[in-house]
Amino acid sequence: MAATRRDVLIGAGALAGIGASGPVFAAGEIETHGISSFGDLKYPADFAQLEYVNVNAPKGGVFSQIGPSRQYNQNFLTFNSLNAYILKGDGAQGMQLTFASLMQPAADEPDSMYGLAARAVRISADKLTYRYLLRPEARFHDGSRLTAHDVAFSLNLLKEKGHPIIQQLTRDFSGAMAEDDLTVVLGFAPKRGRDVPLFVAVLPIFSKAYYSVKNFDETTLEIPLGSGPYKVGRFEAGRYIEYDRVKDWWGANLPIQRGQNNFDTVRFDFFRDRDVGFEAFTGKNYLFREEFTARTWATRYDFPALKDGRVKQAILPDDTPSGGQGWFFNTRRDKFKDPMLREAFINAFDFEWTNKTIMYGAYKRTFSVFQNSDLTAEGKPRPEELALLEPFRGKVSDEVFAEPYLPPISDGSGQDRTMRRRAMQLLQQAGYSIRDGKLVDASGEQFAVEFLLDEPSFQPHHMPLIKNLELLGIAATLRMVDPVQYRKRVDDFDFDITTTRFAFSTAPGDSLRSYFSAQSARIPGSNNLGGIADPVIDALIEKIIAAQTRSELVFACRALDRVIRAGRYWIPHWYLAAHRIAYWDVFGFPPKKPGFARGIPETWWYDQDKAAKLERGR
Repeated sequence: MAATRRDVLIGAGALAGIGASGPVFAAGEIETHGISSFGDLKYPADFAQLEYVNVNAPKGGVFSQIGPSRQYNQNFLTFNSLNAYILKGDGAQGMQLTFASLMQPAADEPDSMYGLAARAVRISADKLTYRYLLRPEARFHDGSRLTAHDVAFSLNLLKEKGHPIIQQLTRDFSGAMAEDDLTVVLGFAPKRGRDVPLFVAVLPIFSKAYYSVKNFDETTLEIPLGSGPYKVGRFEAGRYIEYDRVKDWWGANLPIQRGQNNFDTVRFDFFRDRDVGFEAFTGKNYLFREEFTARTWATRYDFPALKDGRVKQAILPDDTPSGGQGWFFNTRRDKFKDPMLREAFINAFDFEWTNKTIMYGAYKRTFSVFQNSDLTAEGKPRPEELALLEPFRGKVSDEVFAEPYLPPISDGSGQDRTMRRRAMQLLQQAGYSIRDGKLVDASGEQFAVEFLLDEPSFQPHHMPLIKNLELLGIAATLRMVDPVQYRKRVDDFDFDITTTRFAFSTAPGDSLRSYFSAQSARIPGSNNLGGIADPVIDALIEKIIAAQTRSELVFACRALDRVIRAGRYWIPHWYLAAHRIAYWDVFGFPPKKPGFARGIPETWWYDQDKAAKLERGR
């Protein structure tokens, strides 16, 4: 079989540009304008723009939305800090707009990055040293130069004091040092994850001078000195925050940036209830909405502005892996140690009824941590997977060597008796019995569980599951807490069961440690909500990180998927490989959407003619 474009040997690193016409430097260094996991770059060194942008897009206007995603300490429902890179506080969404980084991703490639603050990078022959060459025109918002000293300061600071997720993902980043004002050297540990250099390359660059008199690891509502395309404008903590475009930003005409950041103001609005947020959209309190509630999409998009065309709807395909979503058991707690008990909970959830009755049949069932990608395990293990799994025979379930686990399919009644019977059998095998209608352990104590939630729109999805658990004799309750308390409890792993969603790139590596490794299970604020701590999983993650070709990566991920699914660490939810969007008709956008991102608001623009027409039609 012919080798694919990603089946290339890459040693231990994420070197891009091998085979290109870049000059060779001392000790085998190769200079390149971009990096990727497996050495593939779509755009040549002299590219003028990204294919999916309109370089003639006008600047101006406002883009406003409820933020669709969060990172680190950011909160969907509120904020009380402008420091979004530490564990403390609830950071404002959008703060990443205010900082430049060494490189920036191209959204039409799975994992390629091109120079932003750096004009190029020289990578050593062993792929453990990255020497970034900075652009002399890079500036902070106060006009001061952005130098290699700022880069080294920022990356070392984040490694030492950043959010625990940042600290974990920079474990194999050994540190940065400025050789001169325009050259910064980054070191990486042997056998580091292929995605570690990529992660470090997009970390924010802070001003060393600014933080010489400021305490980085504290929450604050003081606007930090940035270097990105936007700076913080008006805000009211917990309600909204606006980012104003830097009109003379030094990076605006770089190839990786042309045609982007077109709005004069990008605004994030915060609502503690999805229904209230929806009503605010119908009243034009904000202009763009991605709809995450199937019931709302199916039944409530019939308001006057949509009927008369002032509001538009669209469904955009999402080519990225959908990842996993579900109710995750906190296996740090003794009562969730037995996988048979966890499987009983899975049998208590009637997805078919929930999807039909509550979500209008909009979703497909999630069952893999790599859902909607070629990394998902299917059928019996291929020989390449068996080679990875055989050393662990006897240490993992026999199921790992057979068909991978799939959650049961119900009769759609909401109370499937076959599934309930199977759940009770599993509970009995786990050592529980029914006494006076209650599920009790050997000491006679009833099994009780609390679901933790931070906003009410997801409550209808919980209640049928809770009802079915009660039919099994389990004392199940739902605890609704405010967003700040929720974030604190989740960061401290102070919960029984809670909901989360995660997704990985098409070439995951070190990021898997943050979600599934024994080390991350012990780190407050980590993504490992389930408390997964299995040496077999740790070993397979290392195999994934060490993969030399795309084929090796795929088989290692499928092996990992089998082991995680056999562990029954979560009650699988659902997924939709698309973005449901609605917007007031004041925007323009390119004809082509990037394959691995929404491209919104980055590539959209404010259309003054549409806006004027909309106002005349009121």
